[in-house]
Parts: sequence; C-alpha cells; structure tokens
Amino acid sequence: MQVFLPHTAGRYAAKRFKKSTMPIVERLVNSLMMYGRNNGKKQMALRIVKQAFEIIHLLTGENPIQVLIDSISNGGAREDSTRIGSGGVVRRQAVDVSPLRRVNQGIYLITKGSRTSAFRSLKTVSETLAEEIIAAHKTAGQTTSFAVRKKDEIERVSKGNR
Repeated sequence: MQVFLPHTAGRYAAKRFKKSTMPIVERLVNSLMMYGRNNGKKQMALRIVKQAFEIIHLLTGENPIQVLIDSISNGGAREDSTRIGSGGVVRRQAVDVSPLRRVNQGIYLITKGSRTSAFRSLKTVSETLAEEIIAAHKTAGQTTSFAVRKKDEIERVSKGNR
C-alpha cells in the first residue's frame, strides 16, 4: 500500500479561519510537533503518521484516513462550559462547541493521548497513535481512548453547568 502525506508548507495562520482549509492529515502532523524537543521536526512527524496509517490499515483493513476522520469526530466535545463573571461572581455556563473547535480539540486530544502513552514506554509513538485513533474510531461500549474519555468528562461537567 502506498501512503502519501500532505506537506503544503502553507501560511494557514495568516488569516482567521484559514486553517479550516488545511488538509486534516497535515493538521494531525503539525499537532504532533509539540513539546520543545519535537518543535519544527515535521519530517519526523510525517514518518510517525505514515507508520501509524500503515498500522491502522493492517489492523482494521479500512481506509486509514476515514478511520482518522471518524476518530476526530468522536474525540471532540459537543458541549463545553465557559466562565461568565457578573458582579464579582464567576459561574460556569454550558455552551455549544463550534465545528472548528470540535476538530481542533479532537486532533489535540488524540495526539496528547498517544504522546502520554508512548512516554517512558516500550511502544513507539506511531504504535500508540494508531492505537489511539482506532480506539477513538470504535466508540461502542467501554472505550480505552484518551480522547473519548476526555470528551465524556468535558460533556459531563458542562451538563452539570446547564
């Protein structure tokens, strides 16, 4: 199987909402390049995502990009709570989450979960990323996905703040 990954080197931060036109796989790659020692190492992040996609294809037999899109939609919270201060009293109010923020949050939580599970572990980041994406893709029953657990926690807190 041949895997092609986007590396556009585009200026997506120049204008508001322009990052919504960026390829979703490249947003995942850019999200992997975090935490000091990994800053700017896009070739390394590309290699990690490429290996993760091959692992996903071998384990599920499905299109890895479709699995990624499903896991991102399952990983982003639908409802969140924001702080509203009035007269020195700060209370939290439940609000709906915009579609762009759902995508951003889903990508962030997936990469954060794979990074934390790979840290001080024998597994590589590409293996943990593939496991995280597959776990977020399958949402039936009790899930092992970090992103889906965090999403449920955020929605539970916002439900209490309605």
